Amino acid sequence: MKKVLFVASECVPFIKTGGLADVVGSLPRYFNKEEFDVRVIIPKYLCMDQKWKDMMQYRTHFYMDMNWRSQYVGVLEMEYNGIKYYFIDNEFYFSGPKPYGNIFQDIEKFAFFSKAALSALPLIDFRPDIVHCHDWQTGLIPVYLKDKFHDGEFFRDMKSVITIHNLKFQGVWDVKTVMDITGLPKYYFSPDKLEAYGDANYLKGGIVYADAVTTVSETYAEEIKMPFYGEGLDGLMRARANCLRGIVNGIDYDEYNPATDKYIVQNYDARTFRKEKIKNKRALQEELGLERDDKKFMIGIVSRLTDQKGFDLINYIMDEMCQQDVQFVILGTGEERYENAFRHFAWKYSGKVSANIYYSEALSHKIYASCDAFLMPSLFEPCGLSQLMSLRYGTVPIVRETGGLKDTVQPYNEFEGTGTGFSFKNYNAHEMFNSVKYAKDVYYNRKREWNKIIDRAMGADYSWNSSAKKYEEMYRWL
Repeated sequence: MKKVLFVASECVPFIKTGGLADVVGSLPRYFNKEEFDVRVIIPKYLCMDQKWKDMMQYRTHFYMDMNWRSQYVGVLEMEYNGIKYYFIDNEFYFSGPKPYGNIFQDIEKFAFFSKAALSALPLIDFRPDIVHCHDWQTGLIPVYLKDKFHDGEFFRDMKSVITIHNLKFQGVWDVKTVMDITGLPKYYFSPDKLEAYGDANYLKGGIVYADAVTTVSETYAEEIKMPFYGEGLDGLMRARANCLRGIVNGIDYDEYNPATDKYIVQNYDARTFRKEKIKNKRALQEELGLERDDKKFMIGIVSRLTDQKGFDLINYIMDEMCQQDVQFVILGTGEERYENAFRHFAWKYSGKVSANIYYSEALSHKIYASCDAFLMPSLFEPCGLSQLMSLRYGTVPIVRETGGLKDTVQPYNEFEGTGTGFSFKNYNAHEMFNSVKYAKDVYYNRKREWNKIIDRAMGADYSWNSSAKKYEEMYRWL
């Protein structure tokens, strides 16, 4: 039996700020239970829902030295969906209204968490063969495994993997403070180890010291070896190319299933979407006060409203797009200028544009189920989950060919009758607009072709099963 420990800063259903939580919460359930015993360890945040806290059982506690100070570490556990979860408790570090806040606090918080997660293992009697770390918050674990913990019999042969969910976030702070917090000797803070451009960098430490590095799509694994996508670490990614692999994320096919989704007005599947899907569109037009029209080409957007997601392109050409025979439904929060831009367009084109500047799980499901197309023109996208959900719901994605979007959406080819969506290559507003117009043209004038695109989209398999097999293969290789 191979034992694997996932260490992460967030995990569905306990705490979530982004796609990382979906991965850590879903993936462990899909491993072959006969061969792999996979468990998860995350912080016990004060802002978690009380119902989860009530289900946790106290396991043990101890005091751990953080360089020159001693800190309390509590360990709680629970079983959920057949997976064992551990929670590291310390109210000094994990209080507050949200899991992350100020980077200077987070730097210390996750140094504590990384060390505590390893220190707890002998006491909970779980000795993993592989510690699978996620993103910068756990970047110190591979470093600690080669340093502080390397001498002990318990940790000696433990291997580590780090998965980069988004290279933009690296956990960077000044060397002096990080040395003081971590207690790591000066030896580790050189340019070939944790130091980058004069500062200490947690993610870099993880990448340098892990036995294997993965990221969340094959294209992104190639892109981050180039300066444009490499966020200053492209040289390191090239150096580690022999241990770097891209494994595309999946989505939970039980949670995102148009045939059983409890949030939507009318359930449907790949056989019945032609007559049933439209009922969701009618209901959404009604709910959001859009002009009621079955035939209107309806485009959905569910996203963080940030530069990364390509909103400067949408902003630039939105007026022109609204001259077309289309409707837009936007859901999300983010940078103020984009929030305000969409409020403005909703006011200017009422009946055509609906801007919902908040987040709602229910409305996101309704958008996936109701719209005809889904727009995602990202500047970069390590994997992206929204396009996988829209494929699942038969809502045709229009994406830019980058990262996971390129790997998961096959562009429509009218001559060969292939493809599951529409895509454009350059980061250019007019190129995006042309893709939207092309999709609209097929929708209005070649309805049978459009329905075949939906058939292929709903037939694609981006459940976790195939990704889990690739992770298993990597674990065996290690």
